[in-house]
Amino acid sequence: MAIANGRARRPAVRAAVTGWLSKVFALDPAALNWPRGVAVLDVALVPLLVFWAIGYQQYLLSTLFGLLFAGLDDPGGAYGHRASRIALFGLVGAGVTALAFGIGSDAWGWLVLAAFAVTLVAGLAVAFGVRRFVTALLLNVWFVVALGLAFNFHHHTRITSHTWAQVLAWAGGSALWIAVAFLGWLIHGREERPQPVPELPGDTSRQKLGRPQVMFAVVRALVIAGTVALAFGLDLSHGFWMPIAAIIAMKPSLEQATLVASQRLAGALIGAAAAALLLLIPAGEHGRKLFAVDRGLEVVALILFMHAVAMRFMNYALYSAAIAAGVLILVDIPQPSHYSAEGYRVLWTLCGVGIGVFTLLLAGLLAKHTAKGPPQSA
Repeated sequence: MAIANGRARRPAVRAAVTGWLSKVFALDPAALNWPRGVAVLDVALVPLLVFWAIGYQQYLLSTLFGLLFAGLDDPGGAYGHRASRIALFGLVGAGVTALAFGIGSDAWGWLVLAAFAVTLVAGLAVAFGVRRFVTALLLNVWFVVALGLAFNFHHHTRITSHTWAQVLAWAGGSALWIAVAFLGWLIHGREERPQPVPELPGDTSRQKLGRPQVMFAVVRALVIAGTVALAFGLDLSHGFWMPIAAIIAMKPSLEQATLVASQRLAGALIGAAAAALLLLIPAGEHGRKLFAVDRGLEVVALILFMHAVAMRFMNYALYSAAIAAGVLILVDIPQPSHYSAEGYRVLWTLCGVGIGVFTLLLAGLLAKHTAKGPPQSA
């Protein structure tokens, strides 16, 4: 009887899983924007070629993030307004970069404290409007990635990374986008230009912070600080994949749809698995061949970013996968690759995603309980 019931349940379970996957990976072909993706690739090739020429690839990721995030933060409109807004974003990002790389070699407690503070401030930025909240989240993501990169460089004596140079690299990426915007403004007859990514919210009206928003900002900050503590406090091999996976997988708010959360989780896992497999390519290579493979992986990362920008509104899971894979490849290229390293990378990614999911479930239950309020006495 039990066996028969089990067989009867299998089609229902299979149908539920298939339905879930079809929703997570549902495509909207009309939202595919290849011109935007190719434009990002064209601009990103400039710093890639420059760093290849001067031989300082350790500063490439800072420049790319400064470039890409400045483009995302571009509000459109008159060029003077755009340039001042992007310059301010670049200045704040330079401060975040200086903080991350400045404490990357310090005791792990300082890393935990900084991660908590930056994530908390980013979560509370919603009080200044949805647009500024998105800007703060971009800087929050970069700070976590920069911490992992700084920690990675600190443990490799053959690679020299200066904090001031990383700050200049970020500022250079932001300045490059200002130059691109200027050229576009001249080409289009000095007219006002629309926001490069119009799908992103542009609302800057202030909002009143409620208890749910504050509580979730605190919970999210605790999760990122906790994963940073586990990764760096325990000195886990490739442990910085954990906080990176956690911040990519976590929702920015409790109000976000469950479907988007599932897409974030699926994308983080797929991206980590793809990056782990690609990072096996240079395993056992030395000398010129290793140099050539590493440069090839940098090109692959740029192509992944191109696909991510093009697919951002076609399917969020594929976008998250491409972003995660590109970031993890560029962060971990200096690390030697072997099968045990790939096992650690995937393990810590699963841990980071799992911690994020578990915390979000608890936060959701707490929010529902708070909304119901205390029971009334008879």
